[in-house]
Amino acid sequence: MAVHLPPLNGAAEWLNSEPLGPADLGGRVVLVNFWTLTCINWLRQEPYVRAWSQAYRDDGLVVLGVHTPEFEFEHEVDWVRRAVAARSIDYPVAVDNDYAIWRAFANNYWPALYFVDTDGVIRDDHFGEGRYEQSERVLQQLLGIEREPVPVKGLGPEAEADWNNLRTPETYLGFSRGDHFASPNGPALDERRAYQVPESLGLNQWALAGEWTIGSENVVLDGAGGGIAFRFHARDAHLVLAPGAGQPIPFRVSLDGAAPGPSHGVDVDADGNGVLQDGRLYQLVRQDGTVRERTLEITFGEPGAEAYAFTFG
Repeated sequence: MAVHLPPLNGAAEWLNSEPLGPADLGGRVVLVNFWTLTCINWLRQEPYVRAWSQAYRDDGLVVLGVHTPEFEFEHEVDWVRRAVAARSIDYPVAVDNDYAIWRAFANNYWPALYFVDTDGVIRDDHFGEGRYEQSERVLQQLLGIEREPVPVKGLGPEAEADWNNLRTPETYLGFSRGDHFASPNGPALDERRAYQVPESLGLNQWALAGEWTIGSENVVLDGAGGGIAFRFHARDAHLVLAPGAGQPIPFRVSLDGAAPGPSHGVDVDADGNGVLQDGRLYQLVRQDGTVRERTLEITFGEPGAEAYAFTFG
């Protein structure tokens, strides 16, 4: 049985567009993209979605973003608006804070793509990264055109992962999904406590230093000078951060106890300095040269930093 594009009701707000529904989109090929602003998998997919929107718009394609938050702070529409601007997204985005559109699609993934034909029938879907050429061919078939795929090259956190050297998994820091925590004496849940980094960390282990409160989805720094250490093996290291009270918080990143130099990420300079201003994913490290096992440490100059998850590429 044909599955049709469901109603797009229940969004808290629409960006770049008035509210849209199946009746407004009839006769157009529609690509629906579920995303959340801190998701590294979405960030690496986004340059393709953006390129398809621009390349096939005049052929009748409408790309429709649906931002459904994973973390509590991602409900803040201003963070979503900043992410839309930072990624140069000019297509409509529904801010799906109550998961209404997510549930209407029975969706379970970030990112997710749904391919809708001109009759409003969902003809294909894809979850996660990859399959880009095939997805573009699906769009071309639905549009009734055939041409060479659009050239795409992601930059910064949008660059494709170095899959051959990626040996560290996504790691959540809150106690509901946290794993591989190595500070002595273990975690205290929902209470302020002083933590230490052990003398050595095993691969994929992490630890806190200074005064922190470990909550269900994040760790919150209670005193200036605290930090997080992580032993990882990947080209890129990212950390999802939010500023809590909203004031900018300076931080410093080191690799194996020294400034990162040419291995700094886009949100850090060669000396390791960065500033936490927005709630988003921060690229701390992009290893220069041979990818090897390293110890990353990030130290914050002021209290209030909220850290949610490390991701790697």
